[in-house]
Amino acid sequence: MIHFPAPTNRLWIRNPLAAFTANSLDASGGVVVNGGVIEEVLAAGQQPSAPVRETFDAGRHVLLPGLINTHHHFYQTLTRAWGPVANAPLFPWLQNLYPVWARLTPKNLELAATVALAELLLSGCTTAADHHYLFPAGLEDAIDIEVAAVRRLGMRATLTRGSMTLGTDDGGLPPQSTVQRPEVVLEDSERLVGRYHERGDDAVIQIALAPCSPFSVTKEIMAESAALAERLDVRLHTHLAETLDEEDFCREMFGLRTVDYLDSVGWLTDRTWLGHGIHFSDAEITRLGAAGTAVAHCPTSNMRLASGTARVLELEDAGVPVGLGVDGSASNDASNMILEARQALYLQRLRYGADVPVERALGWATRGSAAVLGRQELGQLAPGMQADLALFTLDDLRFSGSHDPIAALLLCAADRADRVMVGGQWRVVDGHIPGLDVAGLIAEHSAAARRLVNG
Repeated sequence: MIHFPAPTNRLWIRNPLAAFTANSLDASGGVVVNGGVIEEVLAAGQQPSAPVRETFDAGRHVLLPGLINTHHHFYQTLTRAWGPVANAPLFPWLQNLYPVWARLTPKNLELAATVALAELLLSGCTTAADHHYLFPAGLEDAIDIEVAAVRRLGMRATLTRGSMTLGTDDGGLPPQSTVQRPEVVLEDSERLVGRYHERGDDAVIQIALAPCSPFSVTKEIMAESAALAERLDVRLHTHLAETLDEEDFCREMFGLRTVDYLDSVGWLTDRTWLGHGIHFSDAEITRLGAAGTAVAHCPTSNMRLASGTARVLELEDAGVPVGLGVDGSASNDASNMILEARQALYLQRLRYGADVPVERALGWATRGSAAVLGRQELGQLAPGMQADLALFTLDDLRFSGSHDPIAALLLCAADRADRVMVGGQWRVVDGHIPGLDVAGLIAEHSAAARRLVNG
C-alpha cells in the first residue's frame, strides 16, 4: 500500500536554489501552495501576502513545474532491451514484438504500468499520456487497469483508448490476434469516456481516442474515432510520420502522404496530437500549424530506432504545439522525463546548432507538453496553476563544479527528483515514493517480463 503525506494548506516552498517557471515570472523567492493550486509566485526577498501554515526550505533544490510526458506505452516496460530487436528499425522491431505483446495479461499490464508510472514520477513527471492499443483476449479492461495504477501512484494521466483494426490478412502490420472489430473499439471508447474522463483544471484522469497508426488501422476507424471524439469532446492521438517506411505504406495503401491522409479522415484539427511527427515537408508543417495539430517529440526512441529527427523549431515557428514523450519502454528503453529533456536538447542542437537554449528544452517538457495535452493549467509556475512541482538537488558527484543550476539539470544529466508534488500533495519525498516496495515491484515485474518473452 502506498501512503502519501496529507495535503498541506498554505505551504511556502521557500527560496529555491534556482527556479524555472516556463514563463517570464521570477520565482527565486519560491511559491505558495494552497488547496492544490499555486497561490503566489515570489521574487527574491518577497514574503507571502498572508501567513503560511508550513514552510519548506528549498535552498538545496532547483524548482520546476512538474514534467509532462505526452507519449508512452506503459506495457512495453516488460520488453526492454530484448535481444532480438536491440538492433532493428521500426517495422522489423514491431513485427518481432507483436507476437510477444499478444500474450499480455491483466497482471502483466498492472505491473508494467506501475513500473512505468513510478519511474516517471521519480524523474519529476507529474502527468503522463499513455497510448495503449493492445487488447488481446482477456485484456479487454486494459484502460481500467491503467486508471487504477495512476490513482495508486497519485499522478495525473491522459489515458488513450487505442486500437488496431488492420491486421496482416488485410495488408496491415499487426497479427490478427491483436486486431479488434471497429464496433468493439467505439463502444469501449464511449464507455471509458463516460466512466473516467474528468474535466476542469484539477482533472486527474482524462481519456482520449487513439487508433494506433496508419499501418495498423483502417481509414474507417480513424474517421469514426474523429467523429466520436468531437461528439464526446475529447482529444485524439495517433502515431504519424515516424518513419519513411510509414510514408511509403500510406502512399501504397491510401494513395496519400501522411498529412493528406490525416486530413482525409478528419484529424487535421487542434483536437489532435501526433506521436513522433518526423517526416513532414515544409508545406505539411505549415498545414499542421494552421490547424493547431500538436506533436509529441520522442528523441530517444527516434534515435534508438534510427527513425529520423523531428523538425521541432520549424514546427513551433509554424504554430504547432510541441511537447516531449519518452515513448514506449521497448524503444527508449526508459521512462525518465528529465533525461528525455536532455536528449531533446542535444538532438535539436545537432540539427539547429548549439544556441538552442536549455530553457527551451525544459519548456518542451513543461509548458509545451501541457499545451499538447490541452492542459493549459499545468506546466508553469504561476498563480492559479495546479501545484504540480518537481524539485531536484545538485548534490551528486556529477554536479560537482557546476555553476548554473538550471543548465546543470540537463548538461550534467539529472535523472532523479528529490521531491515531487501533484495537486499540492507530496508524491516523492527524499527521492522515494512513500510506501512503494520498489524491490518487491522489480522482482515481480522482472519475473513477469521473463515469462512473457519466453512464451
